[in-house]
Amino acid sequence: MEAMWQYEFMRHALLAGVIVGLISPLVGVFLVVRRLSLIADALSHVTLSGVAAGLLLQREFPWFQSFNPLYMGTAFSVAGALFVEQLRRLYRSYQELAIPIILSGGIGLGVVLISAGDGFNVNVMGYLFGSIIAVNEDDVKWVVAVGIIVALTIALLFKELFALSFDEESAYLSGIPRRGINLVFILLVALVITASVRVVGILLVSALMTLPVAASLQLAQSFRQTVMLSVLFAETSVISGLICSFYFDLAPGGTIVLIAVGWLLLTILLKRLRQFVRYRWMKREQAVE
Repeated sequence: MEAMWQYEFMRHALLAGVIVGLISPLVGVFLVVRRLSLIADALSHVTLSGVAAGLLLQREFPWFQSFNPLYMGTAFSVAGALFVEQLRRLYRSYQELAIPIILSGGIGLGVVLISAGDGFNVNVMGYLFGSIIAVNEDDVKWVVAVGIIVALTIALLFKELFALSFDEESAYLSGIPRRGINLVFILLVALVITASVRVVGILLVSALMTLPVAASLQLAQSFRQTVMLSVLFAETSVISGLICSFYFDLAPGGTIVLIAVGWLLLTILLKRLRQFVRYRWMKREQAVE
């Protein structure tokens, strides 16, 4: 473990990973409860277009050499989030239609921009699947800023987001500004995706927002328990994934996601085992009576 701390990039990756492990499930819980998990996938593909546009600018214009492509990815992701909300209002009876529109448009534009930049290279692969070496000081500052914004916003709007997640119409009738809260929430999703890109990668970021939540739903007895267990599963997945990635030279995004999948399988097994034990105990009680 001491060898790992000697490398600055590893300290950056762990700090960014801990923050990403906190904010991803915080937002992911509300996405899953509202059955909007695929929005994270759609916005991550839009982020890919933005990163590709940033890399293309770096390649074509020397003035953009010091420009972080992640900032362009953030701009695209926020614009995509606003467009999703607009489409959901336009197709009120078919709101899920917004997701494939944004997803296909994002991946299409991303592929075109990447091909215009002479195809894939090491930088693009790092953005797609995550890279602990690529996490620099600027990325850490960005992740910290996003982490503070997301955590404070969730804390301030927790009751409103909770009410809108379970009964949107009743929440609206009780005076909660549905449109404004939904807009803030979708912007938070866009920010979390861009903050997670360096650690997990664009193609896997939605998994970190949903898999820990899916695992916690197997065990939790309340919404607060779901939130706490989701954060626990996400943090252990990210930290152990980064450590395994460092020592075994594995892609961090894929390693983190596989550990999260392992948590999900373990919780499903534990739930089945608990149900079996409860069933056997009830049968024994009935036999005694």
